[in-house]
Amino acid sequence: MSKPIRIAKAMADAGLCSRREAERWIEAGRVVLNGKTLDTPAVTVTEADDIQVDGNPLQNKPDQPRIFLYNKPSGIICSASDPEGRPTVFEKLPKKLPRLILVGRLDLNSEGLLLLTTDGELAGTLMHPSTNLERTYKVRFRGDLTDAQIKELGEGITIEGIHFRPAKVNLLGTTRGGSNNWATVTITEGKNREIRRLFNHFGLQVNRLIRVQYGPFELGDLTTNALKEIDQTTVNNFIKTLG
Repeated sequence: MSKPIRIAKAMADAGLCSRREAERWIEAGRVVLNGKTLDTPAVTVTEADDIQVDGNPLQNKPDQPRIFLYNKPSGIICSASDPEGRPTVFEKLPKKLPRLILVGRLDLNSEGLLLLTTDGELAGTLMHPSTNLERTYKVRFRGDLTDAQIKELGEGITIEGIHFRPAKVNLLGTTRGGSNNWATVTITEGKNREIRRLFNHFGLQVNRLIRVQYGPFELGDLTTNALKEIDQTTVNNFIKTLG
């Protein structure tokens, strides 16, 4: 940080959070610069500045980014805390871990693969739409999805003025008794509740949503609530592919 940079980038470079999340923390009054609480992220800093986040000095990030996989169960929040007192992902993780940043989120009732990293800049890259990383989900839903609707999803659709990128959908069959259907859905952006909104557009109710893959990382046989670290060679090789 020899040259002035935006404070949100400094926080991300330190592995604290993504730039977008840093901006939210600043707006929430969690960041103090040279003794003054910030209310805007439109500030540049250098290594000579004293930056405090939640009362702690900003630390240099780890030498090498680390990536962890976690199998989130339904019913827990992707957050460090919840004002309603619901259990959170970070409460479920082992205590002796480095500071971790969530790569994207799953809503309360969704489950499956979450990525966490020690590197805020990497987290931002993995979430950014321009990276085009595929996220694949197994989806259980009530109703019938037609070939025409699958084709429409595959071309990208606009719902209430919001455009959704093409989604690849493959039907897997029905549950025992035939009341529900299963499909795999692959998207590349991950807008808020994207798959549920796509299915709702066709009058279909999603009643189970499991993320099974994010980029090259797969849920595989990782059990519910289990955490696994990706070996450093794999992480480094993956980062090289991001350019």
